[in-house]
Amino acid sequence: MHAARALVLADLVAGDVAEADVVSLVEDSVVQRRWWVEQWPEGAGFVAGLIAQDVQDALLERYGRWPLCPVCGSGDPHALDVEPELGPDPHWVCHKAGVKVAAVGALGRAAGGASPS
Repeated sequence: MHAARALVLADLVAGDVAEADVVSLVEDSVVQRRWWVEQWPEGAGFVAGLIAQDVQDALLERYGRWPLCPVCGSGDPHALDVEPELGPDPHWVCHKAGVKVAAVGALGRAAGGASPS
């Protein structure tokens, strides 16, 4: 749980959006997902992606899309998606360009490292 929290916080820091109220969204998700893992321990490996999605959804409701795609330089700004939606090794993906942008927790290292998904 702590590792998943740290990965999502790293992505928020990389995007310069790790303000106190946003970090609170992460904490809220961790509390909810802790209960989820207690009910389904086999799903513990999926928590990082789920927390990333929870925070993304909460940010959309309050502030707008996050994280914005760093790959597509033209057109309307759009957010990355987490894949798989429920599975291990979650990545941020740009469906428009058809590329994996970064693993969850590695957005800060994704400047030019997208690969086809």
